[in-house]
Amino acid sequence: MSSRVEVLTARDVPLGGPRSMTVRRTLPQRARTLIGAWCFVDHYGPDDVSVTGGMDVAPHPHTGLQTVSWLFSGEIEHRDSLGSHAMVRPGELNLMTGGHGISHTEVSTPTTTVLHGVQLWVALPEPDRHADRDFQHYAPEPVTFDGARIRVFLGELAGSASPVRTFTPLLGAEIVLAPRARITLTVDPAFEHGLLVDRGAVTMSETSLAQAELGYAEPGRDTLTLTNDTDAPARVILLGGPPFGEEIIMWWNFIGRSTEEIVEARREWMEGDGRRFGVVKGYDGDPLPAPELPNVPLKARGNRP
Repeated sequence: MSSRVEVLTARDVPLGGPRSMTVRRTLPQRARTLIGAWCFVDHYGPDDVSVTGGMDVAPHPHTGLQTVSWLFSGEIEHRDSLGSHAMVRPGELNLMTGGHGISHTEVSTPTTTVLHGVQLWVALPEPDRHADRDFQHYAPEPVTFDGARIRVFLGELAGSASPVRTFTPLLGAEIVLAPRARITLTVDPAFEHGLLVDRGAVTMSETSLAQAELGYAEPGRDTLTLTNDTDAPARVILLGGPPFGEEIIMWWNFIGRSTEEIVEARREWMEGDGRRFGVVKGYDGDPLPAPELPNVPLKARGNRP
């Protein structure tokens, strides 16, 4: 086990088609595809929606994954083809299981002035990647721990446990560190961990991380030490899980295991008959079309040993 923390930097990506907003994406990237089963980390805001127009993502499909929505400020209206209609609010988890196929919309509400949060994906393992559609909501109570306030939305940390069902062991938590606070957390040594800095500058096991950077720590640690290096509160998202152990193909909003699977999912979405992905009711607008596939086979990716 190395004590080194790998620093992953973000790239700006437009999200949501012609009315897109810009997000900062730290996962996946060339250096790393997964942290546990976490395969996608988008970080956005704080955005003044009167200037940016906010979030308006038309109906779009997913396969082979769970989506995890977590906000710091603002409000997003979620609708999906399971029939779920829910609000995403700060400190509340919305988790949607795509499995064999689902579609949904995400729209920031008219009362939102500042939109700020993360959108995360979890890859489903082989036995469960065609699971039925599902939607779960959970509002974790914060716990205090040595100068930090922690909300555990998935898994267990600092004596707090989430009841939300996942298909592999996972950790997901928001941690707000008091100015100059230093905390040492007991963690599962079988997990690898990622720390996304939302606000401030934080040291993760002696490696400095700036705002919007993602620190990666490999398995073998039973503690993680986090230090707020500033005179203001710092906020981070801690993610973890055992190494996934499978290669995946991620293309657009689909996760599969072969080019043929992705081609078939795209075809079924573009035909729009609703049998696989269902229909989202209550959104005023057309579904997002899938982009054109490349003329070469899609490449399966996993993490290097």
